[in-house]
Amino acid sequence: MPDFGDGQRWAPDSWRRFPARHMPADYPDAAALQAVETELTSYPPLVFAGEVRTLRAELARVGEGRAFLLQGGDCAESFKEFHPNNIRDTFRVLLQMSVALTFGAAMPVLKIGRIAGQFAKPRSAPNETIDGVTLPSYRGDNINGMEFTEKARTPDPQRLLKSYGQSAATLNLIRAFAGGGYADLHNVHRWNLEFVADNPQADRYRELANKISEALTFMEACGVTSKEVRSIREVDFYTSHEALLLGFEEAMTRVDSTSGRWYDTSAHMIWIGDRTRQADGAHVEFCRGVENPIGIKCGPSLQPDDLMRLLEILNPANDAGRIVLIARYGADAIGEGLAPLVRRVVSEGRRVVWSSDPMHGNTIKAGSGFKTRRLHDLKRELDGFFLICRAEGAYPGGVHLEMTGQNVTECLGGLQDISETDLSSRYQTHCDPRLNATQALELAFALADALKKNRERGE
Repeated sequence: MPDFGDGQRWAPDSWRRFPARHMPADYPDAAALQAVETELTSYPPLVFAGEVRTLRAELARVGEGRAFLLQGGDCAESFKEFHPNNIRDTFRVLLQMSVALTFGAAMPVLKIGRIAGQFAKPRSAPNETIDGVTLPSYRGDNINGMEFTEKARTPDPQRLLKSYGQSAATLNLIRAFAGGGYADLHNVHRWNLEFVADNPQADRYRELANKISEALTFMEACGVTSKEVRSIREVDFYTSHEALLLGFEEAMTRVDSTSGRWYDTSAHMIWIGDRTRQADGAHVEFCRGVENPIGIKCGPSLQPDDLMRLLEILNPANDAGRIVLIARYGADAIGEGLAPLVRRVVSEGRRVVWSSDPMHGNTIKAGSGFKTRRLHDLKRELDGFFLICRAEGAYPGGVHLEMTGQNVTECLGGLQDISETDLSSRYQTHCDPRLNATQALELAFALADALKKNRERGE
């Protein structure tokens, strides 16, 4: 087993010696849980070590300012909404967003989905009380059910097997879409033109869409077509999720026969949440030993010294492409909180990717009782993220969004002008509010427009 220089030898199960937060401790049958985890160790990997190495190389390009990261997908995947059309629509919107961003930034866009494994969610409280009845909180479909009954809320290890099967089927469909012609650049741009045409308020996006059309026409005139160039007809697409349920992650961790190193084959990239990034905690211990890129959610409670300790544990060799720092502060808090972290990372020469999660710090409760987010606040946080990174000498390299391809009404504002009274019409999330397809595209076009203007100014 690898020794990381601190006298502590790592193994896939060494996390069990450390305190593990936000993991269910109330499985009624520990033996049944262990049996399922053992069974999972014999299942095929969901992703492969070679793909992970390619992703790390691509993330290294992002860190160097030569590419941009788009990471997005469901807040929490569910068994109930598992359908090929839902997978297709989310994949399609991410492709549409990437085309706009590619043109605006004038560089490749790396596409990573919150998909094929994003089931478990940390909760503020272990229990929930309704009408005097107290039951365990809903923690995600791979742990328990959303229905407020004792049976549904009891953690069930068989759900891990079902989540594996759903992840495998999702990945299979995504691979077919990515390489089978569906992702052809001309198809994706046509969808974007439909988005602009269907939104009379989107005049400011038409110029961008028209310039992309001109670029494609010019490329075709020069003989650069889908038939000759793979990157026009196919895309590379990677998966990611929060590595929260460590028993599952351990079961999916395998030794790569080529390198002899350990890889978590449940996803190409995993991340550590804002609530589980304790340096002496189980989640950091697990992540330090796998070769996957590791995301770290950075919120208001993270201090520069704590971040430096995490970087030393998770990336002692300071390898490029290993760490993605995902800022999630809120539009009103990012100015004060993010700058000291960026300044310290830059001053110590740490090689990281900086990405913005404008979703989690901007959650509010509407008067109707629904959790929601305002698109205006997301844009304000993104603006602050870009300004701070540039002011401190760092490259603002990506965006991390909770979104869906469905026409839900969970976030406020946008071209559709969704109001608080509209939320109840199609509020379908199993956890946090998501951008719908139109809102996600609106955000991407606005970001692409800003990137283009910055590029024209020489920034």
